[in-house]
Amino acid sequence: MFEHYNEAVNWIHSRLKFGVKPGLKRMEWLLAELNHPERSIPIIHVAGTNGKGSTISYMQHMLTEAGYKVGSFTSPYIETFNERISVNGIPISDQEMLELVNEVKPYVEKIEQTELGGPTEFEIITTMMFVYFGKYNKPDFLLLETGLGGRLDSTNIVLPLLSIITNIGYDHMNILGSTIAEIAAEKAGIIKHGVPIFTAIENESALQVITETALLHAAELFTLGEEINVIDKQLYNLGEKFSIQTPFNTVKNLIITMKGQHQINNAAIAFSAIDYLVQMNKVRITEEQIRKGLEKTTWKGRFELVNSNPEVIIDGAHNPEGVESLIETLSRHYPKRNIHFLYSALKDKEYAEMIDHLSSIATSMHFTSFDFPRAATGFELYSACKLNEKTYSESWQSKLDELLTAYQDQKEDIVVATGSLYFISHIREYCREINKRYR
Repeated sequence: MFEHYNEAVNWIHSRLKFGVKPGLKRMEWLLAELNHPERSIPIIHVAGTNGKGSTISYMQHMLTEAGYKVGSFTSPYIETFNERISVNGIPISDQEMLELVNEVKPYVEKIEQTELGGPTEFEIITTMMFVYFGKYNKPDFLLLETGLGGRLDSTNIVLPLLSIITNIGYDHMNILGSTIAEIAAEKAGIIKHGVPIFTAIENESALQVITETALLHAAELFTLGEEINVIDKQLYNLGEKFSIQTPFNTVKNLIITMKGQHQINNAAIAFSAIDYLVQMNKVRITEEQIRKGLEKTTWKGRFELVNSNPEVIIDGAHNPEGVESLIETLSRHYPKRNIHFLYSALKDKEYAEMIDHLSSIATSMHFTSFDFPRAATGFELYSACKLNEKTYSESWQSKLDELLTAYQDQKEDIVVATGSLYFISHIREYCREINKRYR
């Protein structure tokens, strides 16, 4: 038994050595031993390459605005480990995390003695989450994000009210497959018999896989651009304004403060899912509550302004599709600004391609590294860049300080820190500390 929170979290992190072990047998064993806490929770299951967190945040804000208690399970975290398990957007306490670890640990030690072997870090935190929401703090709805893929993901032992697959792109190809169709087949693994599926997939071959899987499982399919349509899109103050048509409803002039076409798509899918639950008499919500929920929605690390002089935006664009969305959003909202990218990434990412894309709109590119086992060096990233205006430093703090000084009081210049989500969490925390200091 652990007495302190830090000991408990260090024990969870120590499981990283088990890596990623796709498969559901360990989860099935653990949850059976714990009397299946997951079976008593009303769940919305969300998979996809990009947009999972934002889509969950839109749903969470709409539902909490209507007075519901909403649990969420998301990853990775940006500020604190606890935020992965949240209620109405508020992370569980250190004490609750400690108690969950102490409850689950004996079962982890027991399964280690079987032929199934030791569970991974993600399997343990997923088990803790199901125990928390199924046994101690039952929500009206649990918004459940997959960790990786879908078919063999640790979360995929549930029978949800409905499932959502956001957009699909190239990521984790060493595990999920080398083509979009293969990746889509893994994501489609969350589709259950008779459970409706909502998707924002744009790629035709990926959509074909989802359509065929839905048909196979007699799951009603709602697709953005077909059953769900976004119309009258326009820039609005510091965000986006648009209208949505679903098979059940039309709502005009919705406003979100999160920027970008991809955020309109995420909001549309989130709205459509809630709208469906209204039709099924699972949710009671007014149009005013929907509007307020959407407008209040934020998501840490997604095109987030963290400093005002100079303007610093962080964005967790860690795959090609994320980079495309970032470029589109910058071009849409900051068309005449000088853009200076601060970039860091993990070694196992296709970073050369992403650097090329960012360079296409960059005034300058700056590369760095951070303390993480799989982080690429600043020099490796710098060497992959073809732009002439480029620099690197292995210290992200000194490079950021240099950029903050260089572009202070320069109204035409904007610094955009992007790449790994782990990296931008450091930038976010550092900028928040600076802002506190000068308040």
